[in-house]
Amino acid sequence: MDLSTILIIALAAIFALGFAFFQYRYRSKRRGKDIYILFALRFLSVFVLFLLLINPKITSTTYELEKPDLILAVDDSESIMHLEQGNTVQELLQRLKEDDAIQERFEVFQYNFGNELLNSNTAEFKARQTNINSALESFKELSRRKSAAVVLISDGNQTTGRDFRYFKPGSSQQIYPLVVGDTTQYLDLEVLRLNTNTYAFLNNRFPVEAFVSYSGEEPVNSRFLIKSGEKVVFSEDVSLDSDNRSLLIQTELPASSLGVLSYEAEIVKLDNEKNTANNSRSFAVEVIDERSKILLISAIPHPDIGTFKKSIETNEQRQLDIKYVGDDLTNLREYQLIILYQPNSAFTSIFEDLQENNQNYLLISGTETDWNFVNSIQDAVRKDFSNQPQEIFATKNPNFNQFQFEEVGFNNFPPLEDTFGEISIQSNDFESIYFQQIENVETNQPLIAIQGEGQGKNAFIFGENIWRWRAATYLQDKSFENFDNFIGKLVQNLASARQRERLTINYKSFYYENEFIKLMANYFDQNYQFDSNASLEIFAKNSEESIESELVLKNNGYEVNLGNLNPGTYNFKIFEANSDISRSGSFEVIPFNIEQQFIGANKNAMTVLAENSGTALFYPDKLQELKNELLSNDKYKPVQKSQQKNVPLIDWYYLLFLLVSILAAEWFFRKYKGLI
Repeated sequence: MDLSTILIIALAAIFALGFAFFQYRYRSKRRGKDIYILFALRFLSVFVLFLLLINPKITSTTYELEKPDLILAVDDSESIMHLEQGNTVQELLQRLKEDDAIQERFEVFQYNFGNELLNSNTAEFKARQTNINSALESFKELSRRKSAAVVLISDGNQTTGRDFRYFKPGSSQQIYPLVVGDTTQYLDLEVLRLNTNTYAFLNNRFPVEAFVSYSGEEPVNSRFLIKSGEKVVFSEDVSLDSDNRSLLIQTELPASSLGVLSYEAEIVKLDNEKNTANNSRSFAVEVIDERSKILLISAIPHPDIGTFKKSIETNEQRQLDIKYVGDDLTNLREYQLIILYQPNSAFTSIFEDLQENNQNYLLISGTETDWNFVNSIQDAVRKDFSNQPQEIFATKNPNFNQFQFEEVGFNNFPPLEDTFGEISIQSNDFESIYFQQIENVETNQPLIAIQGEGQGKNAFIFGENIWRWRAATYLQDKSFENFDNFIGKLVQNLASARQRERLTINYKSFYYENEFIKLMANYFDQNYQFDSNASLEIFAKNSEESIESELVLKNNGYEVNLGNLNPGTYNFKIFEANSDISRSGSFEVIPFNIEQQFIGANKNAMTVLAENSGTALFYPDKLQELKNELLSNDKYKPVQKSQQKNVPLIDWYYLLFLLVSILAAEWFFRKYKGLI
């Protein structure tokens, strides 16, 4: 309360005294003790009224002792009971909760976790999966604004989630792992993860990446193998020890035959290794044939012909032959794609053979094209033309999505040239890659377009002098690469010799009952490039239940987690909403308790977690050492906090009650004395 307020209150008191004196001493002729009582009551009522009008703010200070949190994080999974550690955990909890020094120093909370975190004082050890990392992340959020010590009581055996060994606690938090269970270290080698491609091209090599991990203290030597059936296609000696517990192995395997090639990656078991189920993993790669023979047929020589040959043959898997209409053209079946350069009536037999063979073609028109013939020989497009030449610039179609390609900059390149006229599209499956821009006016007329799908797919380039575009690419980028890549992808899209699966799915034939059911999928565009804009959904059912869900984009694929399902056989279908492409399959959920696969505690993982937290690993028989560590850590001392509040006097409702009581008392006293 400042000085000015105190002076005003003093003046109010003086005024109240003067007012009471004037009324009961100066004006009144009555004397006696009754006058003094009335004088006092009037003074108090006037003074309290003035106090309420002045409304000074009263500062009050409260003190409280804030204790740091002690979080008892209890592994509530079935593995605790499987390792016969339930009673041990309960005893540890009781000793920590009932310790007077702990209670005086900390606010103690118990949380139980399996796959989810529960605020409970009762551990039942019935959780069917263990996610230690998720629990630690939750504790990190809980203690973001307050110092907290976390005592993690667990066997260290995690069955789902991210590896908790590399968890980094917050600055206000420390984790004290308390390991329960048999900590005897058993030797174990594991093929932890495999990274491979879904597809490989024939006569190329595809990469394989394997992560091998080791649990144990003594140095061991083994051998990593990749087998195709009984044949070993790759091997590498492996040496691991307590300081080098993991190894990344990379190699490339030949894609020497078409079809799905199945392999098994294996780390040879140790003589005294108990768990060998994790020593091998299987994987498969589909080998596809990208080699293409392409034929360009022309009636005239033109610089564009050489441009196409150079551009297409930059890919060693492709060969472009050039023939003219007078050459021998009886072997069209040998080619995966026919390029028809400025066709005229001499191409009649060629179109007939293409139709009979159901072969794809790329038609390029120009000022020498006989559009009367082209209009009559195919039914995809028609052109009302004149013999006047027309310069045509390019405008990209932003909605084209049959395959992906990098922006080349064709819209800034010199124009192509064709005969003047309007193109009318006769086919419903016609999609433009680039539209025509004529005299600075963008149109919906196709410049480069694709018609059809599968083996009946054709393409059109409505303009000659495409050699200018390749030259402009070099001037712009000092390289032909972008132009050649675009032509290569266009040719690849047309020259696909057979239909491959655009939607692939990856799943296991069986899952354990308490395991998360995860299915992965890849969706490819028509050039078999991964499409990150797909909309994939799954419908799965068995005799008792059905599930619908969407697949979400994750890394370089799509994934869905169906959670824990009851035992049984499930049939499912994954489909892409925009293209109606779908794949079906089935899997079985078998009764199995993954929490009972462990034969001891994961001491190493708990040790690494302690090191990352700047603490130490504790054991049940060393509980007193843990208590001493908690009690001696200055970071976890209680803190006395004060809080000041400025409360306006008018908020003190009992002052108003006092004022009313004083006025009432004065009235009743005057009434009693007959003064009213």
